[in-house]
Amino acid sequence: MTQVLLRPARPGEEDQLSELCLKSKAVWGYDDAFMADVAPHLRVTPDAIREGRATVAESEEGEILGVCQIEPGSHHGSLDLLFISPTAIGQGVGQLLFEHAKDLLRARGETVMTILCDPYAEPAYLHMGAKRVAMRPSDVFKGRELPWLEVTL
Repeated sequence: MTQVLLRPARPGEEDQLSELCLKSKAVWGYDDAFMADVAPHLRVTPDAIREGRATVAESEEGEILGVCQIEPGSHHGSLDLLFISPTAIGQGVGQLLFEHAKDLLRARGETVMTILCDPYAEPAYLHMGAKRVAMRPSDVFKGRELPWLEVTL
C-alpha cells in the first residue's frame, strides 16, 4: 500500500468527505431508504473543519482514503465519524485515523472517547481497543439500538 498521510480537512471539502462517509456506510448493504435517512447524520461539517476537528487520510497521490471527525465534550469526547473509502478498507487507514482521533481528543483534555457505532463496525473498534459499555437508541430509527463504546485516553 502507498504511504498514508493525515492532514486537517480543508474548507470546501465537506461535501466530498460527506459523500465518502455515505459510500463507506453503503458497503454494509443498507438499502436506499436507510441511506437517505442516515445521510444528514453522516456529514463532515464546516464547523468541524474550521475548528480542526476533521482529519483526512490521503495517499501520496492525493486520493482521499478516509475521514474522521471528533466532538470534544467534558472529559468524554466523541468520535463522531470515522469512514474509510471502500477501496481502502482493510489497509490500516481506519487504525491511523482512530489513533489520531484519540490524540486530538487527548490534546483537548479529554480522558475518554465515546463511539456510537454501526453494529457492523463494532468488531473493528473492539479490535482497536474500544470496549462496549451499553447499547443506545439510534438517533435515526425508533427501536434500533447501536453499540455504545468507550476508549480510555
